[in-house]
Amino acid sequence: MKILVGYDGSGADSDAFALAVKYAKAFNAGVDVVTSLEHGTENEIKDISVAEKGLEHAKSYFENEKIKCMTHLLIRGMSPGEDLVSFAVENKADMIIIGVKRRSKVGKLVFGSTAQYVILQAPCPVVSVK
Repeated sequence: MKILVGYDGSGADSDAFALAVKYAKAFNAGVDVVTSLEHGTENEIKDISVAEKGLEHAKSYFENEKIKCMTHLLIRGMSPGEDLVSFAVENKADMIIIGVKRRSKVGKLVFGSTAQYVILQAPCPVVSVK
């Protein structure tokens, strides 16, 4: 079984990681931690560095729990939601776990909702953690 965990560095990630640990131990599954950046130009070098450090932290978290973990930094020009769904399809994920941040209705309208996109478009079950 493969579990994909969406990672964006928010506070909701720790809850998603904790749930992924429970599922991974219960189903003897591996975990792919994925973060997505839309652009990777020189202007975003700081964002890339922060994302890489976050992924290193995620990998050590799962390894401390004795769970096989691979991390992936995607910079493919897609929105994070599209990137997560595409990655899930390409890697045949059996489940996606994502953390959900509270956002106002106007905020969702203006900025979109990664979680909403993933929930509606994913090829496998999605568990959202708030």
